[in-house]
Amino acid sequence: MGVFVFLPLVLPLTAWPVARLAEQHLHPRTATRMLTAVAATMAVCSTLCLGLVMVVGTAQLPGNPLPDGWSDPEVRAAVPYDEVVGKAAIPALCAVLVVCGRTLWRHVRTRRRAHRALAGLPDTEVAVLPDGTPYAYALPGTAFHRDRVVVTTALLDHLAPAERRALFAHERAHLTARHHRFLLAVRLAAHANPFLRPLRTAVSYTTERWADEEAARAVGSRRTVATAIGRAALASRPAPLPTAFASPGPVPRRVAALLAPPPAPGRWPAVFTSVGLAAWGAAAGTAVSAMSSANSALTLFLILRAATPL
Repeated sequence: MGVFVFLPLVLPLTAWPVARLAEQHLHPRTATRMLTAVAATMAVCSTLCLGLVMVVGTAQLPGNPLPDGWSDPEVRAAVPYDEVVGKAAIPALCAVLVVCGRTLWRHVRTRRRAHRALAGLPDTEVAVLPDGTPYAYALPGTAFHRDRVVVTTALLDHLAPAERRALFAHERAHLTARHHRFLLAVRLAAHANPFLRPLRTAVSYTTERWADEEAARAVGSRRTVATAIGRAALASRPAPLPTAFASPGPVPRRVAALLAPPPAPGRWPAVFTSVGLAAWGAAAGTAVSAMSSANSALTLFLILRAATPL
């Protein structure tokens, strides 16, 4: 197993270049899917790495319930620096599990609170709140509630009819493409490995750009969507419930992108370009991370199996 067991912890660094380049040069749909897949895979691999190292560290603690053979010198030799790293992995893995569990719980609780806040309103796709605070957001459904677009009368008063259609199309795009799932995945990945935070930031932007492009296609005018985004950003205030399903993102960059020609819908960038090289570098890092994790897991399993008394 050797030092390869530690590779998944640092290989997320190989994805940093593609995080910035993908949001600038790729279609936002392609960038969102690629970055989310890279982040999720690397997060699983790094968490598995912590688990493997923790097994060796836990086996050395007095009074542990693991078989005595798991603390033999042959087992400890499988993980370099087991005396330090093995014990340090115990609180690290516990912290990852606690933070990710709390994030999932808050996500579910927030969705339920948001739907309860709409109780009493007509069960329509668009929920218009008679609120003096201008804001809007896309609210994913639950097992008992439908997807809804929530907007206040104060925000609608700031928009022209065409801009309102652009706003609704943008929020519907979030719901149709299930952007909240991408955002939740990269959020959990960033909690599992802090080196993945740039990918979380990039996906927060690309999901907004994805919705912008879908809204422009729906209303037939990129300038109308850009104007709606600008007006809504100037008038909006944070929603009372921190939905965390989508964020406004860097508004000036989104407006500038909409005033430029639409992005090419290519699925994968050409190899001999900056974004292509970065994408292949991230793909290679993801593949090496997965192979290192699989190899380490299999090796440690065989070692522990041999060290377990019958």
